[in-house]
Amino acid sequence: MLLGGPALQAAPTPPAAPVARYWVRLRHKAGVRFDPATYFSPAAQARRRRQRLPAADSTDFPVRADFLRQIRATVDSVTLVSRWFNAVACHATPAQVAHLRQLPGVASVEQWERRPGLAAGQPGTAERGTPTISADDRQLARRQTASLGGPLFQQAGLAGQGLRIAIFDVGFVGAVRHPAFEQVHREKRVVATYDFVRRSPNVFVGGTHGTEVFSCIAGRLPDGTPLGLAPQAEFLLARTERLTREIYAEEEAWLAAAEWADRNGADIINSSLGYTDRRYFPEQMNGHTSLVSRAAEMAVRKGILVINAAGNDGEDPDWHTIGTPADADSVLTVGGLDPDTYLHIDFSSYGPSADQRLKPNVIAFGTVLAAAPGGYVRTQGTSFSSPLLVGFAACAWQHNRSLTVMQLFKQLQASADLYPYFDYAHGYGLPRASAFLDPKSTAGAAPPTVDFIRQDTVLAVLIRSEAAVIPAQVLPLYSDSVALVGSARKVPAVGREELAPPLKQQGERQLTQSQPSQEPEPLVPLVRPGYLYWHVADRRGVLRSYEVREVTQRAVLQIPLRTLQSGDTVRVCYRGITQSYSRP
Repeated sequence: MLLGGPALQAAPTPPAAPVARYWVRLRHKAGVRFDPATYFSPAAQARRRRQRLPAADSTDFPVRADFLRQIRATVDSVTLVSRWFNAVACHATPAQVAHLRQLPGVASVEQWERRPGLAAGQPGTAERGTPTISADDRQLARRQTASLGGPLFQQAGLAGQGLRIAIFDVGFVGAVRHPAFEQVHREKRVVATYDFVRRSPNVFVGGTHGTEVFSCIAGRLPDGTPLGLAPQAEFLLARTERLTREIYAEEEAWLAAAEWADRNGADIINSSLGYTDRRYFPEQMNGHTSLVSRAAEMAVRKGILVINAAGNDGEDPDWHTIGTPADADSVLTVGGLDPDTYLHIDFSSYGPSADQRLKPNVIAFGTVLAAAPGGYVRTQGTSFSSPLLVGFAACAWQHNRSLTVMQLFKQLQASADLYPYFDYAHGYGLPRASAFLDPKSTAGAAPPTVDFIRQDTVLAVLIRSEAAVIPAQVLPLYSDSVALVGSARKVPAVGREELAPPLKQQGERQLTQSQPSQEPEPLVPLVRPGYLYWHVADRRGVLRSYEVREVTQRAVLQIPLRTLQSGDTVRVCYRGITQSYSRP
């Protein structure tokens, strides 16, 4: 029977409840059973024994299975389960969160701070190398390791043997078949891989940045010239980052990769990644706000040396300081050095941390020759300074395996050529292999190189006459001026670096992979210019100011006494000798 009247309207579908990302902390791990001998690899167990760490502690235990089942049954999805923090990351609606908070095993539920999701890079073709290697490129390849004392490590037979290095990056496209890694793959020294973005063992996707970073530790040129200092190490390759977006899931992936690296016996983690204004504010770069900095600190507690790029924001007026996890206290943060001037390269991010700790800790070349699909590229960024230091640290640790991770950390700082002087651009300077292999050559009381002379209104600094002789020149007491030194160059954010501009020189001799040089040209001598570094530190050791001067005269510096406060210390470093003057 037909009923007359207006047609019935379907009820509108209510909008779906918004889903957000949450961090769920659990109360305890009571009753959990754990056998470290079956969970940790033999390499991980050996690392803990060497550093006199317990076989396991409560942070290694798995989360309670009943707690995890209850959470999975409540939320939209679980994206991470962390043993270290006894926590779960998940997506949930407000109603699900209300239910979560009532679960007996849940201690707290925190929502990730919402900030606009900005593009971190533009999608495009993978960076391609060229099979042609110029004479200048070959010189750069040799200098990037020689600047850290690579030949000394090689003569001592140190090339990272026995060390296991984890690399966290955006992808390793082209690394499987590239001749730069032929020996690494032939000897099966890539011992494990995992893509924490796609949850797959295949890391040879996503981008070429990881390939370039990998080569700055273990790559070689066709003639065998090493691009990094640890070509004989073992490797764990982890993809933790998406190429075109920066979201909190990448920090979760970093944490998951760190726990994986710990389980698989990593001695060192290289992280040429950093997170800044897309999710944080500069005042949060204090080493304990971000998840990734807390994860890095936990990795160090497990006996793993974490080395991180300082970042490429040095010329960004809104954010020129380090990112995270470079802000973590026990992370060795590496800034970029200009291979032409031997000074801080302008794009390299500055310190200190938000709570006024020294960052970066050390520096290494910020322009390098690296392997990329199709050949080799001249590229730049602190992403490549970091792996150069990783190779250095691997050789230093190989030389003395009894060192704990923090003993090694301190010795790496003390080995640098400016130590004990420091500033927020260079840290303690460029580490030296000789400090590990021949400590007597870098120790002892060297003669002073400057004099502090207090006059009526100024503190004058004069180069001593015996330190004023440089090759083919004797410095006059005065000249027309004393110049500040620096350079200007820009690169994208860390982890997004592009090719460096090629050198413009005439008469380059081209060398290809198929036609390597039979007799490599002599290495250009590594002579660091005679700069004078000086800073003013307050009574807490925090720098009020710092500067580098090109020395063209003996009367190099005059500091108005009115600018110095009681308790301030003026430190000057010239020719590797640091001297101090304290204002009463």
